[in-house]
Amino acid sequence: MTTIKLHNTKTRRKEVFSPLNPDNVRMYVCGPTVYDRAHLGNARPVVVFDVLYRLLRHVYGPGHVTYVRNFTDVDDKINAKAADSKRTIGEITEETIRWYLDDMGALGALEPTHMPRATAYVGAMIAMIADLIAKGHAYAAEGHVLFAVDSYSNYGALSGRTVEDMIAGARVEVAPYKRNPMDFVLWKPSSDDLPGWDSPWGRGRPGWHIECSAMAHELLGASFDIHGGGIDLQFPHHENEIAQSCCAHPEGGFASVWMHNEMLLVEGRKMSKSLGNFFTVRDLLDQGVPGEVIRYVFLMTHYRKPMDWTAEKAAQAEATLRKWYALAAQAPSGTAPSQTAIEALCDDLNTHAVLSECHQLALAGDVAALRGTMQLVGLMEAGIPAWAAAPVVDLSAQSDRLAAARDAAMQTKDFAQVDRLKSALLAAGVEVRMSKAGVELVPGPDFDPAKLEGLE
Repeated sequence: MTTIKLHNTKTRRKEVFSPLNPDNVRMYVCGPTVYDRAHLGNARPVVVFDVLYRLLRHVYGPGHVTYVRNFTDVDDKINAKAADSKRTIGEITEETIRWYLDDMGALGALEPTHMPRATAYVGAMIAMIADLIAKGHAYAAEGHVLFAVDSYSNYGALSGRTVEDMIAGARVEVAPYKRNPMDFVLWKPSSDDLPGWDSPWGRGRPGWHIECSAMAHELLGASFDIHGGGIDLQFPHHENEIAQSCCAHPEGGFASVWMHNEMLLVEGRKMSKSLGNFFTVRDLLDQGVPGEVIRYVFLMTHYRKPMDWTAEKAAQAEATLRKWYALAAQAPSGTAPSQTAIEALCDDLNTHAVLSECHQLALAGDVAALRGTMQLVGLMEAGIPAWAAAPVVDLSAQSDRLAAARDAAMQTKDFAQVDRLKSALLAAGVEVRMSKAGVELVPGPDFDPAKLEGLE
């Protein structure tokens, strides 16, 4: 069995991955709150954990991996959007989920095994909250239910913070019904104009953190292998998930491995509407940036390092993919990836090394391994996309002219005309392949037919 090593945020080191059950490797990744289009930063964890999902499927078999990514479809941001737009919450969440799946699909992301919606698991959340109260880990106060942070001695272990440090350095909601400033909401009351469910504590709705804990338990059990998400979720969301899950289900260990991707920058700066560098995945797709190009740019940077999206990187990615697609198209689909690429991916998802391996395979002309390796990381799964196809150009006249000039030069030993024609073709973005069999001209991604006008 191939050895996979992953960096575990919980232990702060890279470890050999040993699934609890190799016949059912289980992973949970926090999904979106569905009130608006996914921005570019939202897409990074999708691609990161899609690559991990593909690797796990490659190593353990597609039928032996369970991947859960949720939709948060009950949230104050959704309520506000409904109030502002005069649309129903159902209309907004249905539309946004469809957008999300379309946009992530354009990036080559496989759909997870399960995509639970929080609203379908409110009953499980209420049961979990009641159990936490019964065990002394939560308390009801003024229509709210809060988790008692003091009741869980390991609180802060994931993020490496003490409760005292958290109180001193974090913004915490000051409320008279809290016993401890760090206690967090499991249930809160709903007014008549807001979504709500009947509960032992009155009509209300769940807090954000309890949603993921309940869905993970229902679909993956008290113990599972990997929990992932962006580094911005490490605290408080993931810290709170651990606390409430381990207290509700002390027989389990919740997630064995915690993985977090770093944040995204745009042209070296944090993405912000005020800076004018905020855009959604759909914005880029509508501007003509192919989804495969976006995915490639993500793969250029290791997931644990900040990733800088730049127009230059996107242009480089598109040019590279055009060349690779043209080469790999010569190989049948379903070819095996290179062992070097598999080993790189098994080393904590070293996608940059996989792309470097693709460059080497392209130079060596190993089209089969190139195609298999690209497919391993979610590229070229459906053949050559329309945007990457070489333009249909008739270069037979230029090919005949260059062949004739070469034949003449072989007699006279004067290759000046051959060099002139070849230079002009290269300047026009044409790849020139000359062999004993003849002359082959291949238009490249930067092909400019205007530069060949008048060439004699």
